Amino acid sequence: MSPDPSGENPSGEVPAALFDLAVNRAAAALRGLRPADPDRALAAWHARTRFARRVSLNAVKAALSSRPMEGDWHWSGGPQGSWQSGRAPFP
Repeated sequence: MSPDPSGENPSGEVPAALFDLAVNRAAAALRGLRPADPDRALAAWHARTRFARRVSLNAVKAALSSRPMEGDWHWSGGPQGSWQSGRAPFP
């Protein structure tokens, strides 16, 4: 079964590394775009990013909402992870 294009009902368990990648790439996209409507920009990014559709958009938003405002941070540890100081070990 293919993942739901909205990302709200992904099929199967999401590997921790994939979740981390989705959150880190979403954070980078928002940082680069600086959109007036972050929710809309994030939904568009999620819809066109093939791997991200395996991760719930709401889970990505929840992780992003707890990101510290200043400095370089990356998400690590999968859905139960947290923000770690510094850049992600891979893009």
